[in-house]
Amino acid sequence: MERYQRLVRTCARPAFLAGGDSEDLIQEGMMGLLKAIREYDAEREASFRTFAEICIRSRIRSVLRSSSRDKHKALDRSISFDTPGLDNGSRTSLLQDPLLEHDPEGSLIDREHTATLLSGVRKQLSAFESRILGLYLDGLSCREIAETVGRPPKSVDNAVQRIRRKVARHLLSGGSSES
Repeated sequence: MERYQRLVRTCARPAFLAGGDSEDLIQEGMMGLLKAIREYDAEREASFRTFAEICIRSRIRSVLRSSSRDKHKALDRSISFDTPGLDNGSRTSLLQDPLLEHDPEGSLIDREHTATLLSGVRKQLSAFESRILGLYLDGLSCREIAETVGRPPKSVDNAVQRIRRKVARHLLSGGSSES
């Protein structure tokens, strides 16, 4: 389980769970990993990592599908008093999971929109914040990023919080590159 935690975070990071946060998706991904551990058959010609990734992504997709049902509509549309914009651990991803996309044209448009959005946000970031964002989107935890860049974890966490605020401001301003 420990060996594949990073894979789980990488699979969960691009997804957004309405009414939840990234830790909920990571937990679900870990359940998918557990299923992969229990059901892996070495006789098949797939590596464990490949099988595990399929199980993890499948579990996350299943959770996202079930959360989008009307059954949870009241909770999904509610706004937490503790979460202004992108603060307090909620992670709204700019990236879409290609496995969740069924429309190639829509997927291309989403990718172009994401690239434009990231480009606009990166103009507002310092060099340090830009590097942190790249490592964060690669699935590294704050502790792993801190080790990579040689800075204290608190410094990295502060940079992530500043990035979130800048992204939220950018989104609220309609994507203009002001501020």
